[in-house]
Amino acid sequence: MQIERYETGKRMSQAVTYGGFVFLAGQVAIDAPDASVHEQTTNILARITRLLESVGSDPTRIVSTTIWLADISRFEEMNTVWDAWVPAGHAPARATVEARLAGPEFTVEIGIIAAIGT
Repeated sequence: MQIERYETGKRMSQAVTYGGFVFLAGQVAIDAPDASVHEQTTNILARITRLLESVGSDPTRIVSTTIWLADISRFEEMNTVWDAWVPAGHAPARATVEARLAGPEFTVEIGIIAAIGT
């Protein structure tokens, strides 16, 4: 099996495929820094959808998710967006934790592992 890397930079790739799975880098709201948790989550999930589709996957194929929140008291605000995005019957295994993120302009980060194909 071959490892394939997508949107690769000096430090990381945004997606790596191997063995029928895609591993996404933690996604932050690059297009919505300093926005609300709701807006940042919406931006991140759009980025994730695009990355998944670019490698032949989609949100119904997600098997594991890790969500980092700068402030865990914003858990429900994030979940409002998440719950509307996850296809019914396709909720992945998930962990959500509070953590200091890469910069104060980011309040949410989401990492995904998903299956590729049908």
